[in-house]
Amino acid sequence: MLIARELRKTNIAEYILYMWQTEDSLRACSFNPELIEQQLVNRFNVENTAKKELIDWYTNLAVMMEKEHVQEKGHIQVLVNLVNDLNEFHLKMLEVRNDPEYVRLYQLNAGAISELRSKDDSKNEVSVCLNALYGFMLLRLKSSEISSETQETIANFTRQIGHLSARYIQFENDDFEF
Repeated sequence: MLIARELRKTNIAEYILYMWQTEDSLRACSFNPELIEQQLVNRFNVENTAKKELIDWYTNLAVMMEKEHVQEKGHIQVLVNLVNDLNEFHLKMLEVRNDPEYVRLYQLNAGAISELRSKDDSKNEVSVCLNALYGFMLLRLKSSEISSETQETIANFTRQIGHLSARYIQFENDDFEF
């Protein structure tokens, strides 16, 4: 909750990835309230009021996942919508072309995005990039070997999605126009 709240204001892509990780963490805890408190809440060294807020936040997220039938896989609808909104923003950036750096970053990644999209059931290009970034994060957490080609592709995706995310936040704050 504390990290998510800050990320939502500052970096939409990192927020989405953090929330996906949180969903997976709840799954790893089997939605068990005791495990959630031990594994997720207690890692934050906070006072009782903040601890209660964290417990409530994780509990509400778990309830949402249950109601939306994404206990085993998938994402809550609010995150799906956010990814779709970010993709719409991406398409608008490419259509309007008033940010040459973003267009350049996209063109650099277009082939890799297309290749991954053919292997991924993602509906849009931003989802493909975010799935790749999340998968890379999981591989690093497992200390898996990662090829230099994959690392380079991920670095390029990171630059593109980082740029897009910054523009999206600027747009939300009325600091960027098409």
